[in-house]
Amino acid sequence: MGIPVMVMGPSGSGKSTSLRNFEEGEIGILNVASKPLPFRKKLPKVDNASYQKIYKALKAPTLKSYAIDDSQYLMAFGMFDRAKETGYGKFTDIALDFKNLLTYIITDTPADVIVYFLHHTEVDESGRIKAKTSGKMLDNQLTVEGLFSIVLLAQTDGSNYKFITQSDGYTTAKSPLEMFDKEIDNDLKLVDKTIREYWEL
Repeated sequence: MGIPVMVMGPSGSGKSTSLRNFEEGEIGILNVASKPLPFRKKLPKVDNASYQKIYKALKAPTLKSYAIDDSQYLMAFGMFDRAKETGYGKFTDIALDFKNLLTYIITDTPADVIVYFLHHTEVDESGRIKAKTSGKMLDNQLTVEGLFSIVLLAQTDGSNYKFITQSDGYTTAKSPLEMFDKEIDNDLKLVDKTIREYWEL
């Protein structure tokens, strides 16, 4: 039973930068959008990370931690690939593809494997910050954050970068009781260490 963790935030909020303290051999980066990492340290990554490439990496994992960078593009690229299709079936399929990946991580990867979804945010009609999807049809069929026990919100004021670990009523951030302080440094390696200690992985 692996553990999916969502790290969500707008572009530039420090999601990818939070990988900076990992060393080679500690994390596998599955880079959906094939963007360069925003720091000088060279960490191995798989570019153009499709569902097929992600499943291949997780089928027989050689590492304990993985990050799917820009995971919302798995849904967005699916929408573009099927843009000319009419009807609502494509929305169901795109939601199901994402949900099936999460289910696979939870049920078919080892218990000590953590997979981080680095994901963009959007603001809904009520002003609440949530994980970005590809439209209302997907929101109605799949509440993305509901599939995660840990959802961290990346924030910055332009100088300082942090993760919010609990909701203030206007975000979908959440984490288990007493796992984290309400605000922590955007250091995903420290997050990884804390999760493993909390659940004794």
